[in-house]
Amino acid sequence: MQRVTAAVTPKGERRRCALVSAAADLLCEGGFDAVRHRAVARRAGLPLASTTYYFSSLDDLIAKAVEYVGTQETQQLHDKVAMLSRRRRSAESIADIVVDLLVGDSPERVSEYLISRYERLIACARQPGLRNVQRHILKQRTEAVVEIIERSGRCVRPELVSALVCAVDGAVVAALVGDGVSPRETARATLIGVIDVLAPIVSFASVDGPARPERVMIHGAAISPAVEATNERRSRR
Repeated sequence: MQRVTAAVTPKGERRRCALVSAAADLLCEGGFDAVRHRAVARRAGLPLASTTYYFSSLDDLIAKAVEYVGTQETQQLHDKVAMLSRRRRSAESIADIVVDLLVGDSPERVSEYLISRYERLIACARQPGLRNVQRHILKQRTEAVVEIIERSGRCVRPELVSALVCAVDGAVVAALVGDGVSPRETARATLIGVIDVLAPIVSFASVDGPARPERVMIHGAAISPAVEATNERRSRR
């Protein structure tokens, strides 16, 4: 009971947050193997005993660190998407924005950042307690890409965007272990090749409003695809 009481005091909460932040930094820098009681305490500037005082186990501390990193990444996603204006964009422009979002916009630290991310992803697959945290992070990434595409004047189906994000992840991992082409270039090429297919341009509609089906022109008048199909069936009779 004393441990629980201490952990919820202002001082206890500050120490707990400092330990989680320190564990998150170590996790991003060196993977799961870098997160050890002594290393976390040293990074946080706290006594070694504090790591076992505020957390039931090392796995508990690691789980909180994974959740912390995921929360930080998710907030960054939302902040970037919120700054994006609504206007029609080309496949190339959308690819650039999505690459910045999913891969990173700092070439100097892209590789280490990505290696850390995918190490966490694979490690979480082996730890049932962390899978839900990682699933939530993946869901947030997909939703962010969906919003980017919608803000760019495109029709979008979330299930197709999920497949697109997975394709980018696969391309980036291949680039990390390959030679020559950078992860950013690989991801961009993957996106440009499929954006127009998976997310066609919305026609005759404001990107601020709901998506409308593309219309065709006949004798100067615009008709919908449904009307066009009806006329075609009548002409065949």
